[in-house]
Amino acid sequence: MKVIAINGSPRKGGNTETMLKKVLEPLEAAGWETELYQLGGKKIRGCMACMKCWENKDNKCVVDNDKFNEVYEKMVEADAIVIGSPTYFTDVTAEIKALIDRSGFVALANDRQFAGKIGGAVVAVRRGGATHVFDTINHLFQINGMIIPGATYWNMGYGLNKGEVAEDAEGMANMLNLGQSIDWLGKAIKPHMDSFPKVGDQYGEG
Repeated sequence: MKVIAINGSPRKGGNTETMLKKVLEPLEAAGWETELYQLGGKKIRGCMACMKCWENKDNKCVVDNDKFNEVYEKMVEADAIVIGSPTYFTDVTAEIKALIDRSGFVALANDRQFAGKIGGAVVAVRRGGATHVFDTINHLFQINGMIIPGATYWNMGYGLNKGEVAEDAEGMANMLNLGQSIDWLGKAIKPHMDSFPKVGDQYGEG
């Protein structure tokens, strides 16, 4: 099974990356193919609302001069998608917002490609605003028919400077538990993925 963890923080080695790596630890130990994808700080533009993904239905975006199609292909191939972001003015980074808008739309346009996958949101925060970031990411998962596992708390860790989140014992324990929950859920649903309901669109047709 495959899991991709997408880091929306532009800060290499920062708290978001530290948390995502902790989530991946039990999955790698359980035999999952894991990848930590660095999106923060990379070129990815917002959705142009051109609707070409709905016309072409070719599993990609017509804008092909940034990182979107590369990361989208990895998301489609994965059984579980974990998206991590620091808290920027009580929301996700610009890179993650662009990813949410475009990947969500392309997936819906192409027979709900994310339906039945596992989705996990991870948030790094200095003090406040993490719950809204958490909700923003989960909204992508929910509208696309993904399955969101629980953990021991909301998936957030506290720290400002690099490495500080590692001192948040409760937050790091939650990341470990999230990875364990993804492993358990993945093994439980994998045999039934072919029968997952994917017909229909946002207008309720199908």
